[in-house]
Amino acid sequence: MEKDFFFDQKKNDPISRVDGRAKVTGTATYAAEHKVPNLAYGFLVGSTIAKGHIKSLDTKSAERSSGVLAVITHVNAPKIPGYQTGKDPSKPQTAGQPLRIFYNSEIFYYDQPIALVIADTYERVLDAAKLVKAQYEKEVHQTELEKNLGKARIPSGPRKEDYKRGEAEGYKNAAIKIEQEYYHPVEVHNPMELGSIIARWEGPDKVTVYTKTQGVEATKKSIQDAFKLTPENVTVQAEHVGGAFGMALRTWPYEIAAIMGAQKIGRPLKLVLHREQMFTNVGYRPETIQKISMGATADGRLVGITHEATANTSAYEEFTEATVNITQFMYACPNVTTRYRIVPLNFCTPIWMRGPGEATGAFALESAMDELAYKLKIDPIEFRLRNHADIDPEHNRPWSSKHLKECYQMGAEKIGWKDRKLEPRTVKDGDWLVGYGMGIGSFGAMRWVATVKGRLQPDGTLLLQCSVNDMGPGTATMMTAIASEAMGLTPDKITVQMGNTQLPPGPTQGGSNVTSTVGSAVHDVCAGLKIQIAALASKENSVFRKGKNPEVKAEDLIFSGDGIALKKNAAVKVTYSDLFQQNNLPALELTKESKGQEQPYSMYSFSMHFVKLRVHPATGRLKIDHVVSCADAGTIISPKTAASQMIGGAVGGIGMALMEDLVVDHRFGRPINNNLADYHVPVNADIPKVDVLFVNKKDPFTNPMGSKGLGEIALVGVAPAVANAVFNATGKRIRSLPITPDKLIEA
Repeated sequence: MEKDFFFDQKKNDPISRVDGRAKVTGTATYAAEHKVPNLAYGFLVGSTIAKGHIKSLDTKSAERSSGVLAVITHVNAPKIPGYQTGKDPSKPQTAGQPLRIFYNSEIFYYDQPIALVIADTYERVLDAAKLVKAQYEKEVHQTELEKNLGKARIPSGPRKEDYKRGEAEGYKNAAIKIEQEYYHPVEVHNPMELGSIIARWEGPDKVTVYTKTQGVEATKKSIQDAFKLTPENVTVQAEHVGGAFGMALRTWPYEIAAIMGAQKIGRPLKLVLHREQMFTNVGYRPETIQKISMGATADGRLVGITHEATANTSAYEEFTEATVNITQFMYACPNVTTRYRIVPLNFCTPIWMRGPGEATGAFALESAMDELAYKLKIDPIEFRLRNHADIDPEHNRPWSSKHLKECYQMGAEKIGWKDRKLEPRTVKDGDWLVGYGMGIGSFGAMRWVATVKGRLQPDGTLLLQCSVNDMGPGTATMMTAIASEAMGLTPDKITVQMGNTQLPPGPTQGGSNVTSTVGSAVHDVCAGLKIQIAALASKENSVFRKGKNPEVKAEDLIFSGDGIALKKNAAVKVTYSDLFQQNNLPALELTKESKGQEQPYSMYSFSMHFVKLRVHPATGRLKIDHVVSCADAGTIISPKTAASQMIGGAVGGIGMALMEDLVVDHRFGRPINNNLADYHVPVNADIPKVDVLFVNKKDPFTNPMGSKGLGEIALVGVAPAVANAVFNATGKRIRSLPITPDKLIEA
């Protein structure tokens, strides 16, 4: 394994989180914690039906309640300029258009906001919100995916058309084949930080917003479009985000409502969702039914795969994700057919959740691969190796890098795969059945556009600025690690300012793009600063030009926190303070925009997850003993935060496999476990030893650092690894998540 080279220069240890102290001591400020004078408080009242119209609203008691400043409904809501534009503004909603809050009386889903109550204290607004009464004209709602499969349709746009490589339904020609259906329930993001916003107008056309978002620039654009404001008059701040997993990838109606409310009352307004509203108003991983048909030759060569997926969207907007896309490139298979359909139901619009689409699709694909391997009587790893795609079969071009075979080898050795038996129910530990399973993950190694500003001070400190924010992966730590390596500075010499649209623009944090995107800009800034420093060192009055020394270039110098020295003769050196003083410079400043270029390669990250578990057949109890996650993610820039990402993905995958399931009472179209007591997520006692391994080989083409995205592949493939281990232990193939004890108990 190659050496991890992004280390603290002083201690020769992996860099710790630069924001860690602020977070554990409580000094990190989140959206709802900003101190704003004269603050008012808002609370959203939700619909108690899932479909219909508001017949009447009684807000008089709420309006007369102590401290109430306003009650906003569709009857009196200020006009949002952006709501008057679109395909057909005369219609209440159009497919592909987000919910226009308080636009009219139409109800699309349970708990849809019907009123915003505003008061001078939080306690008073809670009390007043209970006094809002609504009467409805109910209509028949639809919240069951299986009963509405007849309404499934191809999503709009060419990217969601059916895919075919080779012969359609080519699996039917295979000697050995399977046809199976897999089910994934609604899964809710449930980050610790609730959806929250503080909106402050500083005039009729200028607003500052502190909000929970994964992309301040995207939120700024949404606010501009909704309220028809100029870019310079919208400021969005979100330096710290308390988890999101995709929930904050868009501007939700509650945020527009808060900005609207602040404008109406003429003072700053804070709005924080309560936990139940996090289950109904800010998206979720959609319910999905998948069918995999797969065939192979008797010696284990894939002949064909057909992968069909149907998922729900909302009744008013199309939502799509890449559920079947992973099947198009993961294995060398001549005949591949994929189909993706959506069904409108009376829920809030879903939103991308960690490993969006790929995590759901991998559950079906990797479970099917395990099923076919068992039918062929071939070890699951060997089956995958026989069908390893040496080039991208979807686009017929080489990978920028792919070290998945190393992941197989490293992970199998660590988990003790040699102890696994092909036949289920063979390995036992007393009354427990022991099983081993594995699953592959992959996600595109994307690089977007980012601008970073760097300012090097005479004392050797470096300030980096970018509007990108951090929902937990360690973005500031990554930026610090890259700059530390490039400039020879210790991490304590580097400060990162981020999460504010008044800084140079950065990307949204999602799709595992930030390290590649922002890291490249940091790299370019540091390279540019070094060139500027070398130019100063090359001036005739410089110590580097004494005698017959030629002009120096950046590669001729040693850079450190103390200044620069000549590589060939370290005694020739100068501090930054003296260098800047000699050139009458207060500091060196440079801004760089960085973006990826079109490459003749397919760029993906890959992962391999191994699980060892035990099942008690008499009680159905399942206990995971060991998880090994191995990643091919190019250069690992920050080993500590990267390992933390992988462990977090394992935790999320265990939740997906064993616990998470939003239960809906379809009589009323409402969730019944919309709280953290009844909606189960993994806790410390559920998580076993998790070993994280990195191939850590530089990708030559993704970016200057050679890194590839990590956050998504940390989760993609974990759930099928658990399901496959359950089969190996018990002989029971569970194709419907979550895998609960009732599905495993034996009489």
